[in-house]
Amino acid sequence: MQHQIKLVKDTITHSEIDSLCDWLKTYPQLTKGKLTEQFEQDWSNWLGVKYSVFVNSGSSANLAMLYALKVGKKLKNNKVVVPCVSWVTTVSPVIQFGMEPILCDTDKETLGLDINYFEKLCKDHQPACAIIVHVLGFPNKMKEIQDICNRYGVILLEDSCESVGSEYEGKQTGTFGLMSSFSTYFGHHFSTIEGGFICTDDFELYEILKSIRSHGWSRDLSDDTKKKLQKENSIDDFRNFYTFYYPGFNLRATDVQAFLGLNQLKTLKEKNKKRYANLKLYDNLIVNDYWKVNFSGFVSNFAYPIIHPNKDLIVKNLKNANVECRPLICGSMSRQPFFYKQYGFKEYAFSDIIHDNGLYLPNNPDMTEEEIKYIAQIVNKSINEVKQ
Repeated sequence: MQHQIKLVKDTITHSEIDSLCDWLKTYPQLTKGKLTEQFEQDWSNWLGVKYSVFVNSGSSANLAMLYALKVGKKLKNNKVVVPCVSWVTTVSPVIQFGMEPILCDTDKETLGLDINYFEKLCKDHQPACAIIVHVLGFPNKMKEIQDICNRYGVILLEDSCESVGSEYEGKQTGTFGLMSSFSTYFGHHFSTIEGGFICTDDFELYEILKSIRSHGWSRDLSDDTKKKLQKENSIDDFRNFYTFYYPGFNLRATDVQAFLGLNQLKTLKEKNKKRYANLKLYDNLIVNDYWKVNFSGFVSNFAYPIIHPNKDLIVKNLKNANVECRPLICGSMSRQPFFYKQYGFKEYAFSDIIHDNGLYLPNNPDMTEEEIKYIAQIVNKSINEVKQ
């Protein structure tokens, strides 16, 4: 290939940028306003949830999800189960809020939570909460996870930042837990440059999320909630402008980002179908007897995973062939410096294999069959060199 095959191409098209420029010339409100509210409603409709809160990143969405449970007094203790294989800002809010992260090993089929390991953690630790990640778009074993959470009284949160549109038994990821997070970062399924969502069907949490997104004040809340808070705290209408009911953040996004997002939603389903087609082509072409992901149903694949002992040779050959690739996200959290320096190192059987041998390949809607065949040929050749 003369050109580089990138992990991500231009998520935002030239026509969408031209449209943004035309809109900016109307001198609209740029900060969070009516377009943000419209984007939240349209996204809720797209996903099939009651409420969505648009924030400045998927990482902030994870932060706000956990914080809403904490300030809303929904947690029975400070223990939170988190996946070994996840992203740093899935785990870091647990630490930042002074809670106890409990790592769970990885399922060999789906890259989600290992079901037996998860149940043992719930039995031994009785955690208040569990956060799952649908790694690279592959859904966790949701039926088993929900059953375990119900038996042990564990609140389920979903980090769905890599799984926009993926389905488990016909139901979209991000609609199983009490809350879910999504990312609209430039390199993800759809883009507002930076941005993210928290989604829920719980009205009380929705109100808390809107408040902590904007400093902890009440001005974005429903009239009934505003009046209730003012009455409880003896706050008049004038003082309420600068009254804070929670120790909140500033996690707001802007109407500029919402404008981009509204246009992106129009083509999202078609782009996700292309990701799924690319996934199936990769899976048919790549011959890897060591490990292959097990999936069924619709998967809006973020990137194609490879786990093989000859990872270094595969990476080297891909780089030489002008193909971008990355580690299989964070590998094992237990081997990340921020984690083991505070909590010590512990071995996790399959997560350590992923850490040592895992990578992922490009999958984006603009990829051609020729590019995927080219990449698969390089991977297969690298694997066969190991076997000789």
